[in-house]
Formats: sequence, structure tokens, C-alpha cells
Amino acid sequence: MPIVRYVSHEGLVTELEVTPGNNLMNAAVFEGIDGIEGMCGGCLACATCHVYVDPAFLDRLPPVSADEQSMLSQVASERRPNSRLCCQISMRADLEGLTVTLPERQG
Repeated sequence: MPIVRYVSHEGLVTELEVTPGNNLMNAAVFEGIDGIEGMCGGCLACATCHVYVDPAFLDRLPPVSADEQSMLSQVASERRPNSRLCCQISMRADLEGLTVTLPERQG
């Protein structure tokens, strides 16, 4: 299974095998990754799964939808050009080694 690296705001790295088809938010919540809340369960309604995607992987992801854009305007931490909601990132084999960094706070 492909590996994703979750980097906490403090720099702690956790590597998880994520089943293709599963989204990064579900994988993080299931494994108890601190800093990913996913309060809406991945319904694109809360912005509590905000992450900063390694820029080297941005062109491999689908474009940000209008709904995700709207939610990203409500994130609690700084929004950056590489900000995404990890509930909208479905794992695929070509995303092996993807690194996402968690912001200072969610919610």
C-alpha cells in the first residue's frame, strides 16, 4: 500500500499506509493522528482536515472544487497556495510518498 507522511505542526512525522481509494482524512482519523479533526466525517462541511500538501505533489491531485474553495476560505490557520482539505484527497498508487503538513490549529 502507498505510504503518506503526516507532519505535525511541531515536526513529528508519522507514516501511514493508506489503502487506495481511501481519503487522507479517514486514514488519519482512524489512526489517531493529532491535528486532523475531520468533524464532518469527510462531507466537505467543516474545514477541520486542512493540510499543506508537498508542492511536488500538487499537480498530481485533482483541481480544487468550488465547494472545497469555499471551505478553504474558512480554515483556522493560514491558508497557503498548497492548502487542501485532506478529505478531498483520495489515495492512489501514484501518490506514494506524499507528504502533508498539518497547520497549527483546526476548527
